[in-house]
Amino acid sequence: MKRTASAHLTLEALAPARLVVSVAVAADAGGSGVAVPGFTAVERLSVGQAGVPVAVREIFDQHGTRLHLADVQAGPVDVEYHVEVTGQAAPASVSEVDLIRYLRPSRYCESDRLGPTAQAEFSGLAGLDLLAGVSSWVGSRLAYVPGASLPTDGAVRTLLARQGVCRDYAHLVIALLRARDVPARIVSVYAPGLSPMDFHAVAEAFVDGAWHVVDATTLAPRQTLVRIATGRDAADTAFLTTIGGGVLLHTLEVSAVADELPRDDVTELVQLH
Repeated sequence: MKRTASAHLTLEALAPARLVVSVAVAADAGGSGVAVPGFTAVERLSVGQAGVPVAVREIFDQHGTRLHLADVQAGPVDVEYHVEVTGQAAPASVSEVDLIRYLRPSRYCESDRLGPTAQAEFSGLAGLDLLAGVSSWVGSRLAYVPGASLPTDGAVRTLLARQGVCRDYAHLVIALLRARDVPARIVSVYAPGLSPMDFHAVAEAFVDGAWHVVDATTLAPRQTLVRIATGRDAADTAFLTTIGGGVLLHTLEVSAVADELPRDDVTELVQLH
């Protein structure tokens, strides 16, 4: 499978600031750190002001996400990213620390508060049955309504409001799975087939010895997704963080296409590749 994705941000820095950009695909797009024959990711990332390139430095966070840092002056800023991914990456790696970190409640995934709900709805389910049950339950109880939620909404508020966007669906899925002792985390992705096109957020759950995608929105085939950032919740996966002066986001354009869009069945296990 060949997948092509891009992101274009036009910004305005009100004063000198440091940009922390998270739009580049994971180092191997699977998060495993393992080279796979036939897999390639050819990319370019640039930050510019008034046609002049700005130096960009890459670092990795504790979840393995690639972050790109750029120090900009006051004025317009352009961020451009493009990638072509060919083949299938290795599945995501796992450590003992991961299995602890992604079981704990976090800012937007209040699994401790949703324990009684998870027990009442999903007692007796495990493995694939639990993932399918949680995905279907969340998908049938929430309405996808752009602009309906606040950036600070967590899983509890989402459940009470019964509406939200992809990050809200993912937060509720993650909180319910953690409440059933299943490690779960959020992943920001490029999503061929998504409409309207944007960055997308899905959950990833650890069952049967591997990480598997859970997307209660069912808005894009899970088989086509390309990993960008991984974390406990959306606080770890923001596509842009600013330090110092204020920065305005004027436009955001995202595209993602694949040479095939397979049929997706939520009752099947799918890994990010």
